[in-house]
Amino acid sequence: MKIILAKPRGFCAGVERATRCVERALDVYGPPVYVLNAIVHNGAVVQDLRDKGAMFVRDLKDVPRGSHLLFSAHGVGPMQWEAARERGLHVIDATCPLVEKVHREARRFAEAGCTVVLIGEKGHDEVVGTAGWAPDHIQVVFSEEEAATVSVPDPEHVAYLTQTTLSVEDASRVIDALRRRFPAIRGPHADDICYATQNRQRAVIELAPEADLVLVVGDPASANSKRLAEICGKKEKRSYLIASASLIQDPWLQSARTVLVTSGASVPESLVQGVVEHLKGKGFNDVEEREVAHENVHFELPEAFEEVVSSQ
Repeated sequence: MKIILAKPRGFCAGVERATRCVERALDVYGPPVYVLNAIVHNGAVVQDLRDKGAMFVRDLKDVPRGSHLLFSAHGVGPMQWEAARERGLHVIDATCPLVEKVHREARRFAEAGCTVVLIGEKGHDEVVGTAGWAPDHIQVVFSEEEAATVSVPDPEHVAYLTQTTLSVEDASRVIDALRRRFPAIRGPHADDICYATQNRQRAVIELAPEADLVLVVGDPASANSKRLAEICGKKEKRSYLIASASLIQDPWLQSARTVLVTSGASVPESLVQGVVEHLKGKGFNDVEEREVAHENVHFELPEAFEEVVSSQ
């Protein structure tokens, strides 16, 4: 019996940068350092950083004045920046550069007088942060149905943006629905859905037909991990989203000869290997790693953070 191990999988450049920011801050300043929201959407990563001395909060009022604070990879709006300044917090911005790109686009379209239709999950940290940069101009939709009913003041001045972790196919359908309603709609200069999300989805789409079962390693709170499992479901391929190997149920494996294993962009490789070892224990001893897209993207630490570190 066989395991197909999808590549690329696991940490993207933005997640790797964000976790490295927390670790470097702990090295330089010592614990505790504070993080607004989960630094990335993976419980194991958050717990590991918490064990090292990071304190995760949902409200800046819970951060003592003068403390060191990190904004997560998902980004925040200007209100959080202002609140941090008012509390005298020393901010290290771990926002993914690809999310920052969407923030800039939101401001650009708003300044041009456009209503911005932001395609994304209401309440998701990234969507909340992006909407904060143009709150009077942004409307959030997630589905084709919502796109078909969204109301804008001027149909000639409309733009769209997307959350970076959406399904490429689903987002395309929503964009098409918007274009049918608003022929003059404008979009970003380059696709907002990040390279890592697209590559992981492409790998699942190409490799899943060879498997009887797909196991997606990822946190239930991770949008990009959920998308991988949803893509399989829509193609009628049996799949499960699991946080770790401990959640694998034996009945899932009974009729499977080949299992595809992949993971979301915020998942450490140790969790993937835990799944592989579990499957080996069930007789899946033939492991083949299949690379669908090559990734060689790395983001430097925030410039201001590097300057602080170099001055120590």
